[in-house]
Amino acid sequence: LATGARQKDNIFYEIRTYDIKPSKMKEFVELVNKYFHLRTAHSKLVGFWSAELGAMNKVVHVWKYDNFAHRTAVRHALANDKDWQGKFISPALPLIEKQHNEVAYLVPWCQLGKPPKEGGVYEWVTFQMKPGGPALWGEAFRAAINAHIDTGYTKLIGVFHTEYGLINTVHVIWWNESPDHRAAGRHSAHEDARVVAAVRDSVRFLESQQNMLLIPLQCSPLK
Repeated sequence: LATGARQKDNIFYEIRTYDIKPSKMKEFVELVNKYFHLRTAHSKLVGFWSAELGAMNKVVHVWKYDNFAHRTAVRHALANDKDWQGKFISPALPLIEKQHNEVAYLVPWCQLGKPPKEGGVYEWVTFQMKPGGPALWGEAFRAAINAHIDTGYTKLIGVFHTEYGLINTVHVIWWNESPDHRAAGRHSAHEDARVVAAVRDSVRFLESQQNMLLIPLQCSPLK
């Protein structure tokens, strides 16, 4: 069960997560850096990252689509793009162990943000919430996110709620100047009564939580 308000337009985001063979990660990144412009010519890339902490040999990329017809047209064009198929897909597929994709919407109270400057690191936090969707846990979850924003140590990039994939999943992307800056901010947040109270209320609806520290690749618009 996943009920609750969606964003008002048809825009959605496809989240793609690839596990790369450990011995092939360097080769995969080099291939992306060399040929990914062929892919971004077809649709809008939001961000492309490799995992530094919390996972290994994993990349995450997020694509923006106007609607499902738009995605269908893009996928059809990619299948017929000989340069993309020959220069990237054919050599990349043997490097990949596993692929996973989800379709998600930005939550209605969030706009896609940008970091205040280039550099820094991204934290990708995945929350598996109890069945019921935002109608059940949305208000408490939003309060917990806002409590972290109000501490000022971190920058919110986006909050995504899945539509396809494992439902009642929320992905939150944060930006920090460095891993140490993030660690210091988290320490302060844990001592902030506002954050503690908001999180205590939100975790009533939480099944599990996982996070990764991500580094943007050269082709990523979010750097």
